[in-house]
Amino acid sequence: MARLPRRLQHGDEVTLVEHLDELRSRLVISLVAVAAAFTVTWIFRKTIIGWLNRPLPADKKEPVTFNPLEAFSTSFKVAFLAALAIALPILLWQLWNFLAPAFEKTSQSVVVRLVFAATLLFAGGASFAYWVALPAAIPFLLDFDSDLYRNEIRAGPYYSFAATSIFGMGILFELPVVILGLVRLGITSSATLRRNRRIGLGLCIIAGVLLPGVDFVSTAVQTIPILLLFEVSIWVAVFFERRWADQIAARREAFASTEN
Repeated sequence: MARLPRRLQHGDEVTLVEHLDELRSRLVISLVAVAAAFTVTWIFRKTIIGWLNRPLPADKKEPVTFNPLEAFSTSFKVAFLAALAIALPILLWQLWNFLAPAFEKTSQSVVVRLVFAATLLFAGGASFAYWVALPAAIPFLLDFDSDLYRNEIRAGPYYSFAATSIFGMGILFELPVVILGLVRLGITSSATLRRNRRIGLGLCIIAGVLLPGVDFVSTAVQTIPILLLFEVSIWVAVFFERRWADQIAARREAFASTEN
């Protein structure tokens, strides 16, 4: 029976083949985690789809399909996205284990906490999309010009919209972790973020617009919390930057010496 891969320590000298072997092992573990989670989500796909039906009106709880493959492909996509969400902590942990040797031991404990925070933020973003964004957007979309159209819900587009919105919102809620990670590594600073606030806010708006949903209501509901998270992230970065001042300075000096 194959052993779990040993996490390399900072400063360990290994060959390229050993690095590739470890990468392969991490990928295998990640794929096994996703496959195991998918097995569970596929078994309970009807329950998951029932949850996604919650924002729909009572008379539209059974969306229609227009071809023989649509029911299977839709259920598969919903189950797969749910599996990725469930396996996310393991995926992040495997990614961190592979990257850990590049960080000093003083930085490794910080990154572990950031991985934990990323998992919680993903859950928060997905919950926000499910409990707030979708219930606000779906009734508006269905009632829009209802005197002109007979709006039937098609399974494929609706479940793709709902599942992708939930998963995408969870990913975008990782923004504070990304910003704190960049600050901790000395790649950026709170002062730089404040100077380029307009650019950052513009990118947040673009990210919100790229999420599923082309109407004003769903776009606004999805974008506003992202903008707030970006603003909060700047001030959280100010706080932690003071605590990490010595480590950040040392890392920037290391970067500078490497470039020279």
